[in-house]
Amino acid sequence: MAKQTIYNAGIYVRLSQEDMRAGESLSIENQKLILTKYVKEQGWNLVDTYVDDGWSGTDFDRPAVQRLLSDAQSGKINLIICKDLSRFGRNYIEVGRYVDYIFPSYNIRFIALNDNVDTASKDTSALDMMPIVNLFNEWHAASTSKKIKAVIEANAKAGKYRTTCAPFGYTKGDDPNHLPVIDPDAAPIVRNIFEMRASGISPHHIADKLNEDGVPIPSDYYYAKLGKPNPRRTRHMWSPETVRQILHNYTYLGHLVQLRTRTVSYKNHKVIKNDEEDMIVVKNTHEPIVSQELWDRVREMEQSVSQGKRNSSGYVANLSGLIYCQDCGNKVRLAWNNTTNGSKKKPRKYLRHNYNCTSYMKFGKRYCPSHYIKMQDMDAIVLEDIRSLAQLVVEDEEKAKSEFLARKAKHHEEQYSVDTKKLTEGRYRLQELDTLIQNIYEDKVLGKVSEDVAMKLIAKYESEQKELSAEVADLEEKFSMIRQDEEDVTMFMERLRKYTDVQELTREMCLELIEYITLDAYIEGQPREIYIYYKLLDEPLKDKRSLF
Repeated sequence: MAKQTIYNAGIYVRLSQEDMRAGESLSIENQKLILTKYVKEQGWNLVDTYVDDGWSGTDFDRPAVQRLLSDAQSGKINLIICKDLSRFGRNYIEVGRYVDYIFPSYNIRFIALNDNVDTASKDTSALDMMPIVNLFNEWHAASTSKKIKAVIEANAKAGKYRTTCAPFGYTKGDDPNHLPVIDPDAAPIVRNIFEMRASGISPHHIADKLNEDGVPIPSDYYYAKLGKPNPRRTRHMWSPETVRQILHNYTYLGHLVQLRTRTVSYKNHKVIKNDEEDMIVVKNTHEPIVSQELWDRVREMEQSVSQGKRNSSGYVANLSGLIYCQDCGNKVRLAWNNTTNGSKKKPRKYLRHNYNCTSYMKFGKRYCPSHYIKMQDMDAIVLEDIRSLAQLVVEDEEKAKSEFLARKAKHHEEQYSVDTKKLTEGRYRLQELDTLIQNIYEDKVLGKVSEDVAMKLIAKYESEQKELSAEVADLEEKFSMIRQDEEDVTMFMERLRKYTDVQELTREMCLELIEYITLDAYIEGQPREIYIYYKLLDEPLKDKRSLF
């Protein structure tokens, strides 16, 4: 007499977000009802029900699936039942691996009820058809994924805001597109973060300041407004990364930037960042929290050569990080005063108040000479130069603009008239060549010139046309640069006007106006060479770490 197997069954049910649209037939409760009734009819023991609600069938890291497999491996269950193969999974390779290899190795019987698949019945046609059914299920998943992506992309282009919650500083609106609406309590915090960064404060120190002031982090703030505790694992402290995410979020400019991320594929759900050209931007959809001018100042700050260093009391010198050694190219930094009576240790009460070359301070004069200069003297020199430029703008705007353009363009002024003539002649000659080529074709058709002669002339003119087109394009680009120079100079003059009557140099002033400064070696009694390179006026450094 054959030994009868006692089956301890585990019911597996799954519903994805897409399946919810199919109605009650695929619901979790419907699946449970059908499978529970079947287990009772067969007289088997129902050990547990394993539920994955809202999970894609292409993902086999589902929590209930993992628990199911663990119980099967430990011997808690020896029978797995699901409504159909697609409920267990829509990845034909993974489903086949489990049904054909993993389950048999643990003596697990598998039943997909509606597909008539039962691994205890080896000779049924349903098992023979199972690979095809699995393949069809995966095709369905791929097709559904494409349709969903198409809908998401269409909604993004239409300006429909698809997000669970709006960025910190906004709430989701009640309009049909659910566009962001300014949160009057959080928006000033966001604006303050941008202002602090524009003034030269690093994301690290911005985070410190927010923590000191007791400002709640975005997730704490969001759940507090809902009247719920924050369920996320967090230290409840601002971090530099959180600050950076806010500083780079275009939503604060009043634009919707969607499709920032995507999954690798419909089977691999790892989220990766999209390239900028693949993101969808819809401009001016809602009220901005920060102005374009403030946003640009932050971008300018992030490109600055200066990050600035704070002392123990949090003070950052006005020109910290902006000065470079004219000899070795390394940065010039603040040094301790040398009035310590021969002691190598510098007492804490002394402030850093003179600059010197980093190389000299590390390796001595054998590597680079001293570039010593008092901090207050350097500040005074820079302040005087800024004030003189600002005064020039106020007294004679046209003269100032002319001088700044000459400084900005350098050789553009000398070449302007020559290039203008070349561009005019080049454009005229291109039109002439078009006419010549057309006339030759007509003469060839009329038999006025032979085909050989015609083709040689056409080849000659087309070669000239190609070279001339490239030359004209270069000249047009040069003139577009001149127009950009004029815009830069106008903006620089606007910045200068704010500092006409300024009496004291500030960190913010330096960061707004100065690109970098070079300082020559210190020789007692000799005049110094100090060059100030201004933003929008002079070329920026290619390598922020070194002048050379």
